[in-house]
Amino acid sequence: MTTTWTIKLFAGLSERFGTPALILALSNDEMNASALKQAINEQYPEQAPFVTVSFIACNHTYASDDALLRASDELALLPPVSGGEEHAEPAESPSDAERFVVTTAPISSDAVLAKVIVPGHGASIAFVGTTREWTHGQRTVKLEYEAYEPMAVASMKQIGDEINSRWEGALCAISHRVGAVGLAEISVVIAVSAPHRDVCYEASRYAIERLKQIVPIWKKEIWEDGSEWKGHQLGPWNPLQEQ
Repeated sequence: MTTTWTIKLFAGLSERFGTPALILALSNDEMNASALKQAINEQYPEQAPFVTVSFIACNHTYASDDALLRASDELALLPPVSGGEEHAEPAESPSDAERFVVTTAPISSDAVLAKVIVPGHGASIAFVGTTREWTHGQRTVKLEYEAYEPMAVASMKQIGDEINSRWEGALCAISHRVGAVGLAEISVVIAVSAPHRDVCYEASRYAIERLKQIVPIWKKEIWEDGSEWKGHQLGPWNPLQEQ
């Protein structure tokens, strides 16, 4: 007797496997994440190098290698997320559903910043990420973003909680585009507010680095003569590693 396992795929993995989800017939109805990746590699040995550097997500949470999974769980195989290049009292605020957003619509930096400006805070800052035209001498025409949306929103909220814990009372709001994003258009806005400006600077930097580490959003660069999915570019990807 076999059990059907369904594993969602995203971004470059979906393209490599030629399907949005893997359907595996396995002898067990539960196993750890490492064993599931091994089962995938056995059925798709040509994709093993890409499976090895990816992480299993279980019910919208990254799973460690020894985490127990069940076939009934919502499972996904996530390639490295999009990375860049290396170079008081809690205040009342909008709800998490308003502060952490994945959207196909254009993003207003002022609108995101307004979500964290509250009477008890004297400083706020917004990081705005846009599509640049040239990278290493190659001209980008546009970017395309894809997200595992429910997990992306949950990961953004996690970042907000971490910031509030590290810098008591600090507020964070994040909006990220998916779909096509043209040159000079905004792909992400991260807004932070706090009683004092030094916390804003530190928390803003923390938020963008953490976003690149744990939020399941992927970026495809579209050039004049081709395209490529861009994953984490700051060394081995480990979303379970603490900052």
